[in-house]
Amino acid sequence: MQNPDIYSVSRLNSEVRLTLELQFQTLWLQGEVSNFVAAASGHWYFSLKDSAAQVKCAMFKMANRNSSFRPQNGQQVLIRARISVYEPRGEYQLLAEFIESAGAGLLKQQFEQLKAKLQAEGLFDPAGKKALPAQVQRVGVITSPTGAAVRDIVTVLARRAPGIEVIIYPSQVQGETAAAQLRNMLSTAIRRNEVDVLIIGRGGGSLEDLWCFNDEALCRAVAACPIPIVSAVGHEIDFALTDFVADVRAPTPSAAAELVSPDQSHLLERIMRLRSALIQAQRARMQHAAPKLLNLSQRLLALHPKRRLQQQQQRLDELQLRLSASIKRTLQGAQQQQQYLDKSLRQLSPVKTLLQHTQHITELERRLINAQQLQLKQSKQQLAQLSSQLNTVSPLATLARGYSITFDDKQQVLTSSSQLKTGDKVAIKLAEGGFDAQVTKLNKA
Repeated sequence: MQNPDIYSVSRLNSEVRLTLELQFQTLWLQGEVSNFVAAASGHWYFSLKDSAAQVKCAMFKMANRNSSFRPQNGQQVLIRARISVYEPRGEYQLLAEFIESAGAGLLKQQFEQLKAKLQAEGLFDPAGKKALPAQVQRVGVITSPTGAAVRDIVTVLARRAPGIEVIIYPSQVQGETAAAQLRNMLSTAIRRNEVDVLIIGRGGGSLEDLWCFNDEALCRAVAACPIPIVSAVGHEIDFALTDFVADVRAPTPSAAAELVSPDQSHLLERIMRLRSALIQAQRARMQHAAPKLLNLSQRLLALHPKRRLQQQQQRLDELQLRLSASIKRTLQGAQQQQQYLDKSLRQLSPVKTLLQHTQHITELERRLINAQQLQLKQSKQQLAQLSSQLNTVSPLATLARGYSITFDDKQQVLTSSSQLKTGDKVAIKLAEGGFDAQVTKLNKA
């Protein structure tokens, strides 16, 4: 190859990001939240996963500050997001613009999917809408016979056109069997063909309460109904799919009764029809132009300096988290080192050495006492033995056999009578006691 176009990593990541952001429009995604982190900057970072895969997500402060829902790990959520690339790491991620719990969000997603499907089939086309009749003698009302909607309709018709006959086709307007009953009553009204115009609807409620009016089979039946039909579901801010497929949508049941009332002039009726047609045409034109506008806005967003700023903010948050983790690890290491030094200091403490020496001295004292007691015992035994031997050769033993010892006045033992003379005093020692005597006669040997 001659002069190849060599990419840098930064250039590659930048062009991949632009390609992804321009190629993919905003999408809805459902999954389980994990690894949720709320950074100090106010941005949210988390992963969205299912049983087989996961993707990283970021929701910047500008997007989440007005959100009444704060995700938690383990929650099932529904998000609206754009695909992007975090260039410093070359990782693709989702930039969330909206987040909510998956319960209500799933119904909204099903609503939008069915709406897009019916619109693509032309069920919303204003050209297929039937005009309300100029003269109305009978009005059919498909709703609950005990609800506020039927009372409002009857009251308005009685006030504006007392001559109009009202026929009620009773049906549940909430619950699992409501959609089937509404279809059945619509079939009954078509089969009888006894009214000039039909009103189908109920009072306001939550998306779950109004869900039977989003039933696909009911919407198709309303669109195919040969009798002009007005959809009046909920309050003015509420929308159901029957509103889009019906010939006319009324913001409330009372407004529906006013629309079919014959006291309006022909010009006003025509203006209302033209207004409705214009709204439908404008709606269709806006829906047709919406993808192009969305594409242009995405390109503008992709090239906007805010995107680079968000990348830098995300990088800053990442570095801050890494710094916090590093500081935490350093503190843990220092704490472990301090614990090691404390343990070493306790092992080298003089208290421990003194205790060891004290224990050694105590042991020596014990051994010394034992040695002294043993030596004393041995000495007593030896003394007893010597005493026995001494007693054997002791003169006292001889005295005990009847002998005696004679001492002169100088306490010298006398062994011969020649050592004495008549008149000398002597002391005689017996085995027990003794006595003094005076020599009166000497016997020569």
